[in-house]
Amino acid sequence: MKQKHFDIILLLSVIALAVFGLIMIYSSSYIWAEYKFNDPYKFVKAQLIFFLISLFIMCILSKIDYHLYQNKANLILFGCFLLLVLVLIPGIGKIRNGSRSWFGIGSLGIQPSEFAKIGLIIFVSKYLSSNDKSIKSIVKGIFPILLIIGVFFLLIMLEPDFGTAMVIVLTLVSIIFISGVKLSFFLKIGLVGLVGIVILIALAPYRLERIMSFLNPWTDPLGSGFQIIQSLYAIGPGGLLGQGFLNSRQKHFYLPEPQTDFIFSIISEEFGFLGVLIVTSLLLIIFYRSLKVSLSCEDTFAKYLSFGLSFGLIVQSLLNLMVVIGLIPVTGVTLPFLSYGGSSLLVSMASIGIILNISKNH
Repeated sequence: MKQKHFDIILLLSVIALAVFGLIMIYSSSYIWAEYKFNDPYKFVKAQLIFFLISLFIMCILSKIDYHLYQNKANLILFGCFLLLVLVLIPGIGKIRNGSRSWFGIGSLGIQPSEFAKIGLIIFVSKYLSSNDKSIKSIVKGIFPILLIIGVFFLLIMLEPDFGTAMVIVLTLVSIIFISGVKLSFFLKIGLVGLVGIVILIALAPYRLERIMSFLNPWTDPLGSGFQIIQSLYAIGPGGLLGQGFLNSRQKHFYLPEPQTDFIFSIISEEFGFLGVLIVTSLLLIIFYRSLKVSLSCEDTFAKYLSFGLSFGLIVQSLLNLMVVIGLIPVTGVTLPFLSYGGSSLLVSMASIGIILNISKNH
């Protein structure tokens, strides 16, 4: 098969969004960074390092034949499993914001659950493409893979990191869905999922507080409802053109750590509807071009892999945006390419690198 050029529109859209993310990380964080670290560039410098590394990794992965991941899928999955186990060990894993989900490297941090996303997508894609006939059987075909997903879900929940766990589960279930499994299976899985969510809420009452604050954040405006109220206060005054770059009010110690999960709120406040339109348009271009690659694939492994990586970015973006505008409870999920977070940026750019390689071969 003659190789094509990779999708240049996808590449440029990703770079444009990531660069804008760097600009907004500085805008949203410089006040807090100067107050706490006496360095207004603290967060943007760290993100710039990860951006350059991510850009390099994306370029390298765009040149590596995606069949390599199919051959090494089991090894990649085992590596991800090992990292998730190691991060739970006191003294190895670092606690941040109440979760033992980080490996500390100086002032930087690496989150292994982010890398587990790609590892599981690769493994599930290989499994489904290699067991095309047996997947019609729930017991023989689907149950073994659900067991593996369950083990990883449990490890991530032990950190705990509910947001990342949900992104992974929704992404993997979507790959299984397009493989042709009967719809009745997903109805049963949905019921099991609801029961599981109830159990998770019972085990950690703070999750119930988040749900209640989501339903009516003003019942506890200084506690569980604080973040969403401050987020809405940021979005509301944005208007058509916003308050202007660097002119956000909510980043002045109102909205906690605005450079992470709630960076979209600051974008809305400073650039208004126009900024929202630009960001969402770039995200939609990335999603469309990525899914187009998946639809063009004749190789089933490439189809599942590109779809899984694309849908993972879509799910994560939707969850973040829905939290920011108050449609769902706070999940702690970052906005791909924009939010502060080295691991999230690395994994998002790596996903695009793999998709670019697939686009070059189909």
